[in-house]
Amino acid sequence: MAIKLYPLGIQTFERIRKEDRLYIDKTEYIYRMTHSDSVYCFLSRPRRFGKSLLVTTLKSYFEGKKDLFKGLAIEKLEKEWTEYPVLHFDMSGGKHMEKEQLERYLCFIIEENEHKYGIVNSGLSDPNVRLNALINSIYAKTCKQIVVLIDEYDAPMLDVAHEDKQLDILRNIMRNFYSPLKKCESLLRFVFLTGITKFSQVSIFSELNNIKNISMDEEYAGICGITEDEMLAQMSEDIDMLAKTQDLTREATVAKLKDYYDGYHFSKVSPDIFNPYSLLNCFADKNFGAYWFSSGTPTYLINMLNRFDVLPATIAPTEALSSAFDAPTEKMTSITPLLYQSGYVTIKDYDKDTQLYTLDIPNKEIRVGLFNSLLPNYVNGTQAQQGGVTITKMASLIRRRDMDGALQLLQDYFETLPYCNVTNYEGHYQQMLYIIFTLLTGFVVDVEVHTPKGRVDMVLLTNTDLYLLELKLNKSAQAAMRQINLKNYHRRFALSGKPITKVGINFDSTKGNIEDWIIE
Repeated sequence: MAIKLYPLGIQTFERIRKEDRLYIDKTEYIYRMTHSDSVYCFLSRPRRFGKSLLVTTLKSYFEGKKDLFKGLAIEKLEKEWTEYPVLHFDMSGGKHMEKEQLERYLCFIIEENEHKYGIVNSGLSDPNVRLNALINSIYAKTCKQIVVLIDEYDAPMLDVAHEDKQLDILRNIMRNFYSPLKKCESLLRFVFLTGITKFSQVSIFSELNNIKNISMDEEYAGICGITEDEMLAQMSEDIDMLAKTQDLTREATVAKLKDYYDGYHFSKVSPDIFNPYSLLNCFADKNFGAYWFSSGTPTYLINMLNRFDVLPATIAPTEALSSAFDAPTEKMTSITPLLYQSGYVTIKDYDKDTQLYTLDIPNKEIRVGLFNSLLPNYVNGTQAQQGGVTITKMASLIRRRDMDGALQLLQDYFETLPYCNVTNYEGHYQQMLYIIFTLLTGFVVDVEVHTPKGRVDMVLLTNTDLYLLELKLNKSAQAAMRQINLKNYHRRFALSGKPITKVGINFDSTKGNIEDWIIE
């Protein structure tokens, strides 16, 4: 069987099916969702996870385009195939807009739907009034309930989530726009919204108290993305071709795919889910790359990290109660909900007794991409690219157990950085080293690791060795080593089964560089 073309850059179900491109069958979820008691449903998933494709699949389904669903799960489930009028609003086009621009955009997308159903606008200008009139006119014209599909409902507000004044303005516009969905409830067959975050004061959530949030429901855990079972069953030949190109065994290829792109879980009990954007691009290019992360780190995320003064070492792993996932974006007291909703951390475990979720970074692509994006906050941004080269060389040296050579390389790199502001804070250097050592591909790094007599500044675990690193500022490497020996930090890791190397490092704040180090 020939390998189907990948739907790269295509988010329209009808086009994918007509062009016979690869489609991972999610139609059983659609049947389940549209035959539930809920008229209003909301789904949150990270960007480029297939939300728009899901919306256009719903559109084709409600428009009664039965032929597009031949061979799919829903073909055997659906018996009626009733056709409904469908209003489809894509809010992604409303990004980066001021008040007047956003209002014009809302009028534009309403006008598109007016033309579709031959509705003449009788001079109405306010978007919410026009939407209300549109729903009523279509119902009067067709005598059928209307389906409303809203993709990326939160897009106009995301980039100003950290700007209270601007957020209030845009949120009020969107609240007014969505308000007819409550007023017209009896005229609606189904309303489905997708997004990344939850803004509680938008009327969708504050007024539609019967909206069903399926984002963390176990029965919909696999509705977006590609599960491991789906990949193995429907992309088997793709795996073999990638393995051949990369000169790997099939087993090693699957393991590497999991390492790079797997690891997402969206409920307490969830299948392993791959990032679909990265997985498809990897198969298309036959190469392992940071596709999802390099496609754009949202500015709102970086702004919010800065707003909450998040230290890189505290991003993950972390624990959270279920209430944290439902925290409104504008009322967050921590960055955890946004990191989860955006796809930078995911569920790794759930404890029934404490009802605590353990969250961590999903995979290698996200870990490397995230910390690469944070590196310019600790070193001059223009030198961050050279930092990546240095880190790659350091990793090679450490794999050869040459920590001295790695630190010399790092010292030489710091020497090239312009240094203007004196930082008399040891934690700054600890976080900087944490980012750098985290980017040493294939290693495990932790900070402030507890021992019976204190805390080790940093622990680095490689495939062959375990390193204990103690940092000092404006003191000496000898002082750092004395602390390691005095508190017998190494005994805490005696059962690791790996050789333990102690490393004392001293920074000079006037130079912004490593002054000296000792390795034992």
